[in-house]
Amino acid sequence: MNNHRPFHPFTFPETTSTVLPNPSSFFSPNLLSSPLPTNSFFQNFVLKNGDQPEYIHPYLIKSALSSLSISYPSLFSNTAFTYQIFTPDLTISAQNNPNQTHLISSFNDLSVTLDLQPSLRFFLVRGSPFLTCQTLQTVKLSISTIHAILDFIANASKTRYKIRLNNGQTWVLYSSSPINLTHDVSNIVSEEFCGVIRVSVLPNSGFESVLDRFSVCYPVSGHVLFNQPFSVEYKWEKKGWGDLLMLANPLHLRLLDSCSIEILDDVVYNSIDGDLVGVVGDSWVLKPDPVSITWHSIKGVEPESYPQIVEALVRDVEGLDSSSIETTSSYFYGKLVARAARFALIAEEVGYLDVIPKVTKYLRESVEPWLDGTFVGNGFLYEKSWGGLVTKQGSTDTGADFGFGVYNDHHFHIGYFLYAIAVLAKIDPVWGRKYRGHAYSLMADFMTLGKGYNSKYTRLRCFDLWKLHSWAAGLTEFADGRNQESTSEAVNAYYSASLMGLAYGDANLVAVGSLLTSMEIHASQTWWHVKEGDTIYAKDFTNENRVVGVLWANKRDSGLWFAPAEWRECRLGIQVLPLLPVTEVLFSDVEFVRQLVNWTLPALAREGVGEGWKGFVYALEGVYEKDVALEKIRSLSGYDDGNSLSNLLWWIFSRGDGGEGTDRHSWFGHYCH
Repeated sequence: MNNHRPFHPFTFPETTSTVLPNPSSFFSPNLLSSPLPTNSFFQNFVLKNGDQPEYIHPYLIKSALSSLSISYPSLFSNTAFTYQIFTPDLTISAQNNPNQTHLISSFNDLSVTLDLQPSLRFFLVRGSPFLTCQTLQTVKLSISTIHAILDFIANASKTRYKIRLNNGQTWVLYSSSPINLTHDVSNIVSEEFCGVIRVSVLPNSGFESVLDRFSVCYPVSGHVLFNQPFSVEYKWEKKGWGDLLMLANPLHLRLLDSCSIEILDDVVYNSIDGDLVGVVGDSWVLKPDPVSITWHSIKGVEPESYPQIVEALVRDVEGLDSSSIETTSSYFYGKLVARAARFALIAEEVGYLDVIPKVTKYLRESVEPWLDGTFVGNGFLYEKSWGGLVTKQGSTDTGADFGFGVYNDHHFHIGYFLYAIAVLAKIDPVWGRKYRGHAYSLMADFMTLGKGYNSKYTRLRCFDLWKLHSWAAGLTEFADGRNQESTSEAVNAYYSASLMGLAYGDANLVAVGSLLTSMEIHASQTWWHVKEGDTIYAKDFTNENRVVGVLWANKRDSGLWFAPAEWRECRLGIQVLPLLPVTEVLFSDVEFVRQLVNWTLPALAREGVGEGWKGFVYALEGVYEKDVALEKIRSLSGYDDGNSLSNLLWWIFSRGDGGEGTDRHSWFGHYCH
């Protein structure tokens, strides 16, 4: 956050990582003095050889030595996974260009500019139906295809060519000035040319004239503004003349304020994320539904249940002993301190304050060492090469702390710490003031909005402002791009930052955190929650799955990083934990919750199912079958390390009438209609 605050931001001690890749291979030198993105939509372009594809909707783009390939991907789907297949439909290069890697000359929220020096510059803008290439000098272009060219038709002025391939695709090439092209069966070459070319696949011959109309206005970058409460504005910088044609994903279409734009329902491109639909306008406004950030349950706990909850609380709090924490993992440690913080808030809600001093003592003793650098065996450090936090263990070991040291899962781990810090700052304001700088530095690692040169952290490290959800996997090259497993832990991160805003009286932090919370929830419900009869994914995948395991930029997988697809209780649980007041908003669709639980329950008959995972299944069952779920919860012999009997009872007894009358529209009104 770029706010002036009456406190000194804390700087974690600096370290030099021995495991991080060197960013100077692919970023323009002028970009290296600022923090760099570590979970971005173009991350593959700057890792290893930079030659793995990235999904720049609606195309898969792959850059190799001195050439760039564009693919309008086909989709493979079965019951276990669905993914897009990269085929180099067209490959663009400059003739006689030296074999060298590309350079990222600029990037923004919605765009990246990729240069094949010294000749070509590609404006890769997300959601553009055209790939736009500008020549940096007079060149002879080469365009090749792995398919056969069946038809090659030029207009009279040689500024438009229609190219029909033997795979059934038709592409249209536009140029800013006449370009002389000749071709053989799979290669197109130009005479010397200087200017801009744009290519687009033509998924449907019916909107060829639409592409013609919008071919002369092209975006060179796109950024996102947060100027109004619960409002996100996309603004594209454009060149040429006329109106700008872009494509919206299904979630955009649900949230778009359509007053200032025109939606072209007939212009449709296929995508793993659902149909991408044409939108005319260089400024869009998205209006996510407001999420109310609350410390306690939304509906309140039934008073007659207080004795049961207090009995569990007393037992759970008795077991708190910071000296007995054995883990040095930033993830598992974070879960433990957040679990303890829940006890304080549950105690507040049921009016049993006797346990709060012990919880406060435990939180102080367990959280402070991570903030002041005295924790033995691990801790947070700052590294300058990319600009962000790593852990002591992660600075020398890519596998430590689930890859935190290579920028994996930052919002997950830090989110748990922020939850504990927020609660502690609420109940002990003196402590909160002392450690406010530390708290804000932790939060800023994944939730900085600014992009100034003085900022120590990259803008919104994990959050994807085009897809409107986070990515978890950092500086590791994957053929399918970035991925995220647990949406609920992502929700927890932004929710916890909002709670921290409440604790510190910071209205701006509350506003930004709750906006990101809302968008993460919308995206979870759009792409992770697979409702019966949904049409975003292919029928075979939808029929077999009620929830996605790992969601990738270019793939949907039913399996998890840590469990096979048939362990459905894990797939449900990793999209629920941690169980919080905001969980009610995330699972506000009672009919879907019923579908998800019914789909999961048979898996609990398997031998060796963990008690902790059962707890999350029963918690969701309690949304619509409170008494049945309560009996099952009471029979559990163990709990997830971030959960407890106190928390499960609090959840069940704050379900109101048992769920049948839950008004999901009250939380996500226009989204759910």
